[in-house]
Amino acid sequence: MAGQGGSRHVAAGAVLAAALTLGTAAGCTTATTAGPRPARSVSAQVIPSASRSVSAPSQRPAGTTAPTHTAMTVPPARAAFRADSAIRTIDYLAGHIGTREASSAHFRTAARWVASQFERLGYDVQLQPVPVPAGVSWGIDVPAGRTWNVVATPPRLRLTQPHVLVGAHLDTVPQAPGAEDNASGVAVVLELARLTAAYGSRLPVVFVAFGGEEPRGIGDNLHHFGSTAMVERMPAAQRRALVGMVALDRVSVGTSVPVCTGGLGSRSVQTALLRTARRNRIPAQSCVNALSDHWSFEKAGVVAARVGGTPYAAYHSAADVPSVVNRTELKRSGQLLWDWLRR
Repeated sequence: MAGQGGSRHVAAGAVLAAALTLGTAAGCTTATTAGPRPARSVSAQVIPSASRSVSAPSQRPAGTTAPTHTAMTVPPARAAFRADSAIRTIDYLAGHIGTREASSAHFRTAARWVASQFERLGYDVQLQPVPVPAGVSWGIDVPAGRTWNVVATPPRLRLTQPHVLVGAHLDTVPQAPGAEDNASGVAVVLELARLTAAYGSRLPVVFVAFGGEEPRGIGDNLHHFGSTAMVERMPAAQRRALVGMVALDRVSVGTSVPVCTGGLGSRSVQTALLRTARRNRIPAQSCVNALSDHWSFEKAGVVAARVGGTPYAAYHSAADVPSVVNRTELKRSGQLLWDWLRR
């Protein structure tokens, strides 16, 4: 954030509308029903092979065959956010793959791996191609090319039904391995996808790893390309069905969880997250920030929030390695989102 494939590829992009708040809106307990998928808003493509193959730990919980969608009663210990799993993801993305500039071979490697993790959890996965221009990213020239959004949709979800979207950007600036910015956010997204697949959630959740969030110049038009493309390509009915969107960006440093909006429109998602934090005694703070993928949705009239964004010394540098991660803060951020999604 500036200043902060598998074999199945099915349409998946969708996000919020209706000023409903997860867990408090009328109809939030409605289960998803099976039905035909809407027409694809973006053609799914296989990401070209990168220069090296990789393997990594699976996210699939034992016995899981497909994501579920409604709240379930489960033993709290089993349903808790697992920081160890998220840390392994950070180690893999930032420690093994490393820098992931949006149009690079390393980004393609990371995107294919994230897609495989979603598929193992039973989600339908779409790879949405997004063009990115040449420019300057944090002082380094970057070429024009293509990046991808990795979109994971619960099976049988019709994107005209109420649902939420939770995402995190997968790319980095060219010089940074991006442990905090933003392997931390992606790690939380994958762990939330595991929990939702195993135990259900109040509303269906679409999960996204965005490409091209980092800037390629100055200003809104040269920032968060993947999320901008996704929301712009959504059919109107799909956008209206999006009840809320949250972008996870830099979620594993500090001692309190930032919960931000860009300052446009409804703050109902931010309010619900802060209420959840208070209820669960998670330190959190309100803030205003328009420098991550939530801003793309907020500008389009979707109720959105950003979680994360505490300043740290290794920001956008080669020192942004897994050792910067604060396990306690990572768990706070993840548990906050999981509590919000399930209630």
